[in-house]
Amino acid sequence: MPAPSASSCPRSRAGAPCYGVGRPRRKHSCPSPPCSQGRTAADPPTPQGSDLLLPRPVHLTRDGAEPFVLTADTVIAAPPELSRVEGWLRGALFPVTGLPLPPGEPGAGAIEFTLAAGLGPESYSLAVRPDGVRVEAGDAAGAFYGAQTLRQLLPPAAFRSGAVGERDWLLAPVTVEDRPRFRWRGCLIDVARHFLPKPDLLRYIDLLAAHKLNVLHLHLTDDQGWRLEVTGHPKLTEIGAWRRESPRGARRHGLFDGRPHGGFYTQEDLREIVSYAADRFVTVVPEIELPGHSQAAIAAYPELGNLDERLEVATGWGVSPNVLNVEEATLAFYRDVLDQVMEIFPGEYVCVGGDECPKTQWRESPSAQRRIRELGLRDEEELQSWFIHRFSDHLTARGRRLLGWDEIIEGGLPPGATVASWRGTYGAVAAARAGHDVITCPFTQVYLDFRQSDRPDEPVPIGSVISLRDVYAFEPVPPELTEAESGHVLGAQANLWTEHIDSPRALDYMAFPRLSAFAEVVWSPRGGDFDDLIARLRHHERRLAALGVEYRKETGPEPWQTRPDVKGWPRERAETEAEVAAWTRDIRRNLSGERQA
Repeated sequence: MPAPSASSCPRSRAGAPCYGVGRPRRKHSCPSPPCSQGRTAADPPTPQGSDLLLPRPVHLTRDGAEPFVLTADTVIAAPPELSRVEGWLRGALFPVTGLPLPPGEPGAGAIEFTLAAGLGPESYSLAVRPDGVRVEAGDAAGAFYGAQTLRQLLPPAAFRSGAVGERDWLLAPVTVEDRPRFRWRGCLIDVARHFLPKPDLLRYIDLLAAHKLNVLHLHLTDDQGWRLEVTGHPKLTEIGAWRRESPRGARRHGLFDGRPHGGFYTQEDLREIVSYAADRFVTVVPEIELPGHSQAAIAAYPELGNLDERLEVATGWGVSPNVLNVEEATLAFYRDVLDQVMEIFPGEYVCVGGDECPKTQWRESPSAQRRIRELGLRDEEELQSWFIHRFSDHLTARGRRLLGWDEIIEGGLPPGATVASWRGTYGAVAAARAGHDVITCPFTQVYLDFRQSDRPDEPVPIGSVISLRDVYAFEPVPPELTEAESGHVLGAQANLWTEHIDSPRALDYMAFPRLSAFAEVVWSPRGGDFDDLIARLRHHERRLAALGVEYRKETGPEPWQTRPDVKGWPRERAETEAEVAAWTRDIRRNLSGERQA
């Protein structure tokens, strides 16, 4: 395609040369973006993107210099320790820009990455000047986040997977200094209720990384499905990975779809997922539920349960009464499962659930009652605590740490256990005061499967409303904690439970843009302004669109995103808060006693 003549280019008619098409050039005589001749018609002008970053950086200065232009001569200079970052940036930009960005030496025309001893973990500084870009980082993760910021300084088209027309690739002249507020910036994806195929899970890892989120909590097992291959226990996937049907809408309606559902990841799949995530500085935390939420495992191996009957993989939502027994053979079975999990997932944490474990079967089980007497325990709550302690000891002996939902507080926490506080933040307060690390994820604020508005056309509306504004208002550190106790708050995570999220398209709708707002909560300094977020989010949504994310628009769901044929269960905030109060009565009573003491 020939370059436009002076008579056809409005900027040239104004007396300024235009480099809007053809091979991008080193210099650009105009500080504003290239004229529309250098963009596709669908790509509106991009502001000098320094104030459009998401999450919001700690400090940003816009400089008055000309932008840096990526060209065929641009190189990436990085030490061997940052080869993963260099490779990721080249791989992200080459398909859309066509620029090779080969390895090269520091100097004019280079994107240079260096390690700086004075910067902390995951921290970076970025300086864009007309003659080059320099990223200094405290470690490889910080360099990666600097590369993510660099990508956001380009037009939204930089987030596409292939070229969509010739254009200049300009980086706005800025200086950025940035670091995360929390070390745990997570998202839980429930692949047990509805299986998420591997390519879609890999795509979500990219989306987390693009938002500087660094933990994928993978909920792999539940009553309704077992999703990982375990050598020596083939029935876990032959039987446990498949259910006969699923509820059609909220469970209160008693409707089912009559359609089998299932799937699982092989161990090679999981190693691939872990490796892919590690290259993007995302740690995958596996969750193997016990002793409750285990009906799929019991369906595969009935000897793990408390009944003399064969169960099927659960087809309904809610809490199943079928829980693991407390026999030594069952503990040995799950130790073997966890040993294989630890071999696949090298991260520090393994989540064992520990939540919503009904005690009825233990009360009626002669074996469980005998165990209580032998151990001198008071009740079934202490029996669950003993059960969790056994696996905590097993993980600790192998250099790992146990993560569990806040129910593991009841009956006594194992030494070194970390608590994910979902029933409000009472569990976080109790655990932090006891010297345990915590992650906050209260279900009234960051459960992204809850409906997003009061609109009647929200797809399968369940729970109380958790709007974009609600997510952005979330504060991960409970105000009841002292400064010292607050140091135990590792961070927070948003949870995507998938009872009513049955496809990747539905997952997109429920996650975004709320997950974008959550990412800013856990990365950026406290005190963000919602109106400012909205201004940046409108631009960020163009990036999401380029990535193919079917996010919820501010105006509500598109017609094809609604589910008028499936009934939900919308509730009011007062109802869900009353549930939290009932569930945490004992924890709150103990906290009240501590204050009085």
